[in-house]
Amino acid sequence: MVALDLQGVRSLKYFDVAERVINQLRDQEENMKRAARLIADTVIGGGIVQAFGSGHSFAAAMEISGRAGGLLPVKAVFEETFGRYERLEGVGTEFCKSWDLRRGDCLILISNSGRNPFIIEVAAFAKSINVPVIAVTSVEVSKAKPSRHSSGLRLFEMADVVLDNHTEDGDAAVSIDGLNTKVCGTSTLASVLLLNQTMVFAIEEMLERGYEPPVLVSNNVDGGPEYNEKLLHRYLESYGYRIFLRR
Repeated sequence: MVALDLQGVRSLKYFDVAERVINQLRDQEENMKRAARLIADTVIGGGIVQAFGSGHSFAAAMEISGRAGGLLPVKAVFEETFGRYERLEGVGTEFCKSWDLRRGDCLILISNSGRNPFIIEVAAFAKSINVPVIAVTSVEVSKAKPSRHSSGLRLFEMADVVLDNHTEDGDAAVSIDGLNTKVCGTSTLASVLLLNQTMVFAIEEMLERGYEPPVLVSNNVDGGPEYNEKLLHRYLESYGYRIFLRR
């Protein structure tokens, strides 16, 4: 067996890619502020911010839901098949029939390609009941591919605000010599950065309007569980237990 000398070959390639992605996302500042305004309006008005992503996009929805430093009325919407049927037209419409999404809420939809029927039908449902849609998607990738839905629409064309994650086609972004495909995606990283910064803007906006934002504290900090319990009871009349429902 020949020992390969990989000294100098291995490098922090993903860190290099991540740095490039972060710099690209800075051009989304105005759109993040627009999205933040929708979120602030929703929370102040007693609504819930609902976040949905099919498959691995669900990770970004989870990042802003029910976590320390996050807003109480943010719910990650769970789809039990984890995107298995996202390409089949009609499945998203059926999903929405049992979903507690209401006027006064706002919806964050996360999809890199933004072209599959499921995400298109969820966006259409939200628009039909006047719920504003914030899309997190790769605009360049989406524009380059046709919709898989009979409407011909893609997510970025249906949203009130678009946050472009600048993810490349196929998502994987790191090239390795000797391998014919790239590895390690950036869509989750980019989406999480965009959404967390949007939440910072939203919380700042609430404070500027004289509204105390309902921000959760870590349950691993002394006094955290007690603080969160009081926070929940304070807002229970507005939100009920909708924030704990899976969808």
